[in-house]
Amino acid sequence: LTATQGGPNMPSVQHFVRAQMLPSGYLIRPCEGGGCIIHIVDHMDLEPWSVPEVIRPLYESSAVLAQKMTITALRHLRQVAQEVSGEVVLGWGRQPAALRAFSQRLCRGFNEAVNGFVDDGWSLLGSDGAEDVIIAINSSPSKLLGSQLASSDGLSALNGGILCAKASMLLQNVPPALLVRFLREHRSEWADCNIDAYSSATTKANAYNVPGSLGGITGSQVILPLAHTVEHEEFLEVIKLEGHGLTHEEALLSKDMFLLQLCSGIDEHAAGFCSQLVFAPIDASFADDAPLLPSGFRVIPLESGSDASPPNRTLDLASALEIGSAGTRTSSDCGDSPYNLRSVLTIAFQFTYQNHVRDNVAAMARQYVRHVIASVQRVSIALAPSLQSPHLGPRPPPGTPEALTLARWICQSYRMHLGLELLGANSETNESVLKLLWHHSDGIMCCSWKTLPVFTFANQAGLDMLETTLVALQDISLEKILDENGRKRLCSDFTQIMQQGYAYLPAGMCVSSMGRPVSYDRAIAWKVLNDEESTHCIAFVFVNWSFV
Repeated sequence: LTATQGGPNMPSVQHFVRAQMLPSGYLIRPCEGGGCIIHIVDHMDLEPWSVPEVIRPLYESSAVLAQKMTITALRHLRQVAQEVSGEVVLGWGRQPAALRAFSQRLCRGFNEAVNGFVDDGWSLLGSDGAEDVIIAINSSPSKLLGSQLASSDGLSALNGGILCAKASMLLQNVPPALLVRFLREHRSEWADCNIDAYSSATTKANAYNVPGSLGGITGSQVILPLAHTVEHEEFLEVIKLEGHGLTHEEALLSKDMFLLQLCSGIDEHAAGFCSQLVFAPIDASFADDAPLLPSGFRVIPLESGSDASPPNRTLDLASALEIGSAGTRTSSDCGDSPYNLRSVLTIAFQFTYQNHVRDNVAAMARQYVRHVIASVQRVSIALAPSLQSPHLGPRPPPGTPEALTLARWICQSYRMHLGLELLGANSETNESVLKLLWHHSDGIMCCSWKTLPVFTFANQAGLDMLETTLVALQDISLEKILDENGRKRLCSDFTQIMQQGYAYLPAGMCVSSMGRPVSYDRAIAWKVLNDEESTHCIAFVFVNWSFV
């Protein structure tokens, strides 16, 4: 604010003054009979000439300003009004104000780490020669974490601090909402369990073993909903990372870890709205004043138009991650201009450290962020639509069908062998077949036609049942999930599957990739034939499965 606008008379600081705010504010008018009408005016000059050209559209767009400030304020006011009236029911015995405070602390901590302002105590650490990852340190963590952690683990007394590794990358043709939704639902595709364990351990007193000495700890992710805003544009949740040691000694030591996570902007039709996934380790006690050290992702679209990409883009990931392409998709899948969608992804991970291991933590953080970047790039390629011409995009290896084709083969073969519809009579187009198959409540999965069958495809229920992901699925053999009775039964029915084309399997048990027992009411196995009517794979459907 300038002096003529009632602001203090102070010199401009280049790295602090980012914009000029013109007269703005709120006009609140009471309504007859109760309630009120709120008018919000945001009038700002964001000085687009002062920023790099690649992100200039963000500073020139009224839609972006409206989404980031005006509509956000309206949603906040609406949320508070409904909480006050008692319309919002929350679990876990938490007050709405306390949960809002958690969300604000996650956002603020992530923002401060990304900004890295000198005024907040941040300073840059020397690089290793490459400039892809920026390392910054903050030796006054009490400002960021609160006095509780700073005093409890002795960071200040023992010469400790906070280290942030961050990077940005330009994404092409990847809807931000879709990418963040995938990162949220498939954490194992990019996260390292040992890093999660280290981050969780270092929020406790005097625990500073750099990853590598932690042992191989692995586990599954369980999302526990905590709260969401009225319009479901923001979710606050607890992520439970179930610890499973790979050896007997690790099994005795491994414990569940918890992350407090905020996910926002996954509405694909919100114009100019950023999508982000921010999380921080939290103790199982889940105290209101628990220290938070947020890390995460933020994706900002550089175009102000809405992203009209349909939700079924996620379904193509079943084939795209396996074969590196989604070549059967056409331009109609992703709105009017799917090939001009650009966005900026910012990645930031924070760790606490003590001075005697600072360089080791920096090297670990730098390496980890590079690993995450590589994972995100691989996922982005799978999520991005292929070009209109099939000759321009990458093609799948010979003998590997696209997801749409495979879904059609699965359903056609089921109908031919059993005389029944797998998905019902309302599945006419390839797109609806894939969508219905993906969301089917029973676990449907395919095995390769080999001496040692391994899984090549599974729908969402199948992945949940096996406790795995689309990429890791290919490392699981059919023999691994069946118990002894199941293996014997399958061997005896194998001839029937070959001759008759299908076989009914009675109720039984199997195990997930994490070793958890799974029961099912019955199962059906059938041969999946391709367009040349030769056997492509064996499909299974596990009916009414559940963890024991």
